[in-house]
Amino acid sequence: MITLRKSCDRGYADHGWLKSFHSFSFADYHDPKHMGWGNLRVINEDRIAPGTGFGTHGHRDMEIISYVLEGELAHKDSMGNGQAGGAHAGVIRPGDVQRMSAGTGVRHSEFNHAANETTHFLQIWIEPDALGVAPGYEQKRFEDADKRGRLRLVASPDGRDGSVSIHADAALYAGLLDGAESLELPLDPARRSYVHVIRGAVSVNGQPLRGGDAALLYQESRLALAEGQGAEVLVFDLAA
Repeated sequence: MITLRKSCDRGYADHGWLKSFHSFSFADYHDPKHMGWGNLRVINEDRIAPGTGFGTHGHRDMEIISYVLEGELAHKDSMGNGQAGGAHAGVIRPGDVQRMSAGTGVRHSEFNHAANETTHFLQIWIEPDALGVAPGYEQKRFEDADKRGRLRLVASPDGRDGSVSIHADAALYAGLLDGAESLELPLDPARRSYVHVIRGAVSVNGQPLRGGDAALLYQESRLALAEGQGAEVLVFDLAA
């Protein structure tokens, strides 16, 4: 079973400094038919105006992944990341994948310090498989060459193949497709899968999708991506 979720059907919020599309119910956008998919709870496509950002706020018991598309995102948190003497600089750029495990509680801020450039990124929340874990942070870079014509694992429960590790029964792949390139991924029909088209155009099991569109898959044994036109995609393998 494949269900398509078109970009124009997403929730949308314009706060002036922040413009955000919501794939699932979030903040003031509430749709009981779109509360998540498996343990995937949030995909927000955010654009932060120059010199603005999210002030310090808190999270608990959620695996949060940030995937920057354009510009830079400066991150500071109560674990010391992004601060003088912290373990990580906390600046995320295109090609970087950041994972923050909120666990027992963490406070952080996210800013676009550029004077003239908008920061465009995806904010992803996945429900953890255990509550009350110690907060954690991880950031890794994945070059375009590693994603060209293939699905590169970028997040997984065990951090395999150099991916960031998450406390969740989920795996996240990123891929770039263009022209004659095609990709296949075997699926467990008992699990759920989600394909988010970041930009460009691509066919998902024969269904044409464009940037911002998504495909929700259940009881499918195979994912086939083809007919890419400057396409960048994220593929989620999720608990049912």
